[in-house]
Amino acid sequence: SSPPHIILIVADDLGWNDVSWHNPLVQTPHLEALARSGVLLEQSYVLPLCTPTRSALLSGRYPFTIGRQHLVIWPLSPSGLDLDLTILPQSLKSAGYSTHIVGKWHLGFCSWQYTPTLRGFDTFYGYYQAGEDYYS
Repeated sequence: SSPPHIILIVADDLGWNDVSWHNPLVQTPHLEALARSGVLLEQSYVLPLCTPTRSALLSGRYPFTIGRQHLVIWPLSPSGLDLDLTILPQSLKSAGYSTHIVGKWHLGFCSWQYTPTLRGFDTFYGYYQAGEDYYS
Protein backbone atom coordinates (compact mmCIF):
# COMPACT_ATOMS: atom_id res chain seq x y z
CA SER A 1 0.00 0.00 0.00
CA SER A 2 1.10 3.57 -0.54
CA PRO A 3 2.02 5.86 2.35
CA PRO A 4 -0.64 8.30 3.57
CA HIS A 5 -0.80 11.79 2.12
CA ILE A 6 0.65 14.53 4.32
CA ILE A 7 -0.57 18.11 4.11
CA LEU A 8 1.13 20.48 6.53
CA ILE A 9 -0.37 23.96 6.76
CA VAL A 10 1.68 26.72 8.38
CA ALA A 11 -0.03 30.08 8.91
CA ASP A 12 1.85 33.03 10.36
CA ASP A 13 0.13 34.84 13.21
CA LEU A 14 -2.72 32.35 13.47
CA GLY A 15 -3.91 32.17 17.06
CA TRP A 16 -5.40 29.17 18.85
CA ASN A 17 -8.78 30.91 18.90
CA ASP A 18 -8.72 31.87 15.19
CA VAL A 19 -10.18 28.61 13.86
CA SER A 20 -13.71 27.23 14.05
CA TRP A 21 -12.88 24.09 16.06
CA HIS A 22 -11.73 26.31 18.95
CA ASN A 23 -14.06 29.28 18.48
CA PRO A 24 -17.69 29.00 17.33
CA LEU A 25 -17.67 32.67 16.27
CA VAL A 26 -15.05 31.98 13.58
CA GLN A 27 -16.04 30.19 10.40
CA THR A 28 -13.27 28.14 8.77
CA PRO A 29 -15.22 25.17 7.35
CA HIS A 30 -12.59 23.99 4.87
CA LEU A 31 -9.78 24.07 7.42
CA GLU A 32 -12.04 22.34 9.92
CA ALA A 33 -12.86 19.57 7.45
CA LEU A 34 -9.14 18.98 6.86
CA ALA A 35 -8.43 19.08 10.59
CA ARG A 36 -11.23 16.67 11.47
CA SER A 37 -10.11 14.13 8.88
CA GLY A 38 -6.44 14.32 9.83
CA VAL A 39 -4.21 14.90 12.81
CA LEU A 40 -4.38 18.08 14.87
CA LEU A 41 -1.13 19.16 16.48
CA GLU A 42 -2.52 20.94 19.54
CA GLN A 43 0.62 21.41 21.62
CA SER A 44 3.46 23.01 19.75
CA TYR A 45 6.51 25.06 20.57
CA VAL A 46 6.67 28.16 18.40
CA LEU A 47 8.38 31.51 18.54
CA PRO A 48 6.85 34.90 17.76
CA LEU A 49 8.83 35.12 14.52
CA CYS A 50 8.40 33.02 11.40
CA THR A 51 12.03 32.06 10.63
CA PRO A 52 12.70 30.43 14.03
CA THR A 53 9.39 28.56 13.92
CA ARG A 54 9.85 27.36 10.34
CA SER A 55 13.43 26.32 11.16
CA ALA A 56 12.22 24.22 14.08
CA LEU A 57 9.34 22.69 12.15
CA LEU A 58 11.47 21.62 9.18
CA SER A 59 14.53 20.52 11.17
CA GLY A 60 12.81 18.89 14.14
CA ARG A 61 15.13 20.83 16.43
CA TYR A 62 14.62 23.68 18.87
CA PRO A 63 15.68 26.92 17.16
CA PHE A 64 18.26 27.74 19.85
CA THR A 65 20.13 24.51 19.05
CA ILE A 66 20.67 25.61 15.44
CA GLY A 67 21.26 29.33 15.98
CA ARG A 68 17.87 30.47 14.66
CA GLN A 69 16.15 31.62 17.86
CA HIS A 70 16.32 35.41 17.56
CA LEU A 71 15.78 36.90 14.14
CA VAL A 72 14.24 36.39 10.78
CA ILE A 73 16.48 35.98 7.75
CA TRP A 74 16.38 39.33 6.01
CA PRO A 75 16.41 39.75 2.21
CA LEU A 76 19.96 39.45 0.86
CA SER A 77 21.22 38.24 4.23
CA PRO A 78 24.25 35.99 3.62
CA SER A 79 22.79 33.12 5.61
CA GLY A 80 20.07 30.53 5.67
CA LEU A 81 18.94 27.37 7.39
CA ASP A 82 22.12 25.36 8.02
CA LEU A 83 22.88 23.25 4.96
CA ASP A 84 24.20 20.41 7.14
CA LEU A 85 20.73 19.85 8.59
CA THR A 86 18.54 17.16 7.09
CA ILE A 87 15.13 18.77 6.93
CA LEU A 88 11.62 17.34 6.66
CA PRO A 89 11.24 17.31 2.85
CA GLN A 90 14.57 15.50 2.49
CA SER A 91 13.46 12.85 4.98
CA LEU A 92 10.08 12.51 3.28
CA LYS A 93 11.76 12.06 -0.12
CA SER A 94 13.90 9.29 1.39
CA ALA A 95 10.65 7.60 2.46
CA GLY A 96 9.27 7.74 -1.08
CA TYR A 97 7.15 10.90 -0.92
CA SER A 98 7.00 13.66 -3.46
CA THR A 99 7.28 17.04 -1.75
CA HIS A 100 5.86 20.40 -2.70
CA ILE A 101 5.71 23.82 -1.07
CA VAL A 102 3.41 26.75 -1.73
CA GLY A 103 3.81 30.14 -0.06
CA LYS A 104 6.48 31.70 2.07
CA TRP A 105 9.93 30.13 2.45
CA HIS A 106 11.79 32.73 4.58
CA LEU A 107 14.69 30.39 5.38
CA GLY A 108 17.37 31.97 3.22
CA PHE A 109 17.99 32.55 -0.45
CA CYS A 110 21.40 34.21 -0.63
CA SER A 111 22.46 31.41 -2.97
CA TRP A 112 20.54 28.68 -4.76
CA GLN A 113 21.68 25.99 -2.33
CA TYR A 114 19.43 27.51 0.37
CA THR A 115 16.27 27.50 -1.74
CA PRO A 116 13.40 25.00 -1.35
CA THR A 117 14.01 22.93 -4.48
CA LEU A 118 17.60 22.33 -3.41
CA ARG A 119 16.51 21.49 0.16
CA GLY A 120 14.28 18.56 -0.74
CA PHE A 121 11.14 20.03 -2.26
CA ASP A 122 10.28 18.87 -5.78
CA THR A 123 8.44 22.09 -6.57
CA PHE A 124 8.13 25.56 -5.07
CA TYR A 125 5.47 28.13 -5.88
CA GLY A 126 5.92 31.09 -3.60
CA TYR A 127 8.30 33.74 -2.42
CA TYR A 128 11.60 33.69 -0.55
CA GLN A 129 11.31 36.59 1.87
CA ALA A 130 8.96 37.68 4.67
CA GLY A 131 6.02 38.79 2.60
CA GLU A 132 4.64 39.87 -0.72
CA ASP A 133 1.97 42.26 -1.76
CA TYR A 134 -0.94 41.09 -3.85
CA TYR A 135 0.19 43.15 -6.84
CA SER A 136 3.56 41.49 -7.55
